[in-house]
Amino acid sequence: MLFDQIARNKRRTWLLLLVFFLLLGLVGYGVGYLWLGSGFGGLILALVIGFIYAITMIFQSTNIVMAMNGAREVDEHTAPELYHVVEDMAMVAQIPMPRVFIVDDPSMNAFATGSSPKNAAVAATTGLLAVMNREELEGVIGHEVSHIRNYDIRISTIAVALASAITMLAVMARNMMFWGGGRRRNDDDRNGSGGLEIILLIISLIAIILAPLAATLVQLAISRQREFLADASSVELTRNPQGMINALLKLDNSAPMQHHVDDASAALFINDPKKESGLQKLFYTHPPISERVERLKQM
Repeated sequence: MLFDQIARNKRRTWLLLLVFFLLLGLVGYGVGYLWLGSGFGGLILALVIGFIYAITMIFQSTNIVMAMNGAREVDEHTAPELYHVVEDMAMVAQIPMPRVFIVDDPSMNAFATGSSPKNAAVAATTGLLAVMNREELEGVIGHEVSHIRNYDIRISTIAVALASAITMLAVMARNMMFWGGGRRRNDDDRNGSGGLEIILLIISLIAIILAPLAATLVQLAISRQREFLADASSVELTRNPQGMINALLKLDNSAPMQHHVDDASAALFINDPKKESGLQKLFYTHPPISERVERLKQM
């Protein structure tokens, strides 16, 4: 069952990444068509920018994400319990020992980052360490180690980079609408735009406006799929489904994190760090805890 879930998730994730590149290309084409005089030129430019973003994040993700969240690195002397749990889970998962960090925050949360198991890192909040018992902590760390073993951290990093590139291009395009963006459209008007020109203009504008929202939804879909898989993989490592279930129930009652969490790194956490309400629930980076618990009970 677990291996089937892993295979399905891999297929879905690569499909979603393809959608990311299509969105990036669509925005690039729109920018190129409206302001550069060449939709194809804009498409190539967008793909190059997305590639640069992805490569930069892949090689610098650990340091960037840990700095963004104010995490401090610890060892077996400064945080022996956390360090040894990470060490045990890494040994069972047969991956190199990740770097270990602690985030000073009373909320209960944890995350993993890095581009591969060889340069991965795991972080937990002080609130999590204060509340979780050993079995529950093993469940949480097993979840994060599973993200590393399954290469979820690399997929999430690429998704963050592409979403950032799409947003950057869309913001740049909207800004150009107010200063200098009318030149291309005025030239077309003087030359007598046909029906195709009007259709391309409408499609380009829609792409620029809606692509960032679509990119966010794709990023959330990737994150939600990976959370279910990491929960199941954690149980595979610990052989203790009840420990993981108890940990999730405690996380469900946890308060939002007090320090600011950047939107780009929010999807990395085991528990939604913002816990916003209302319509913002539609953009949760995580599936409901109750649904995650039910899936574990069915294993």
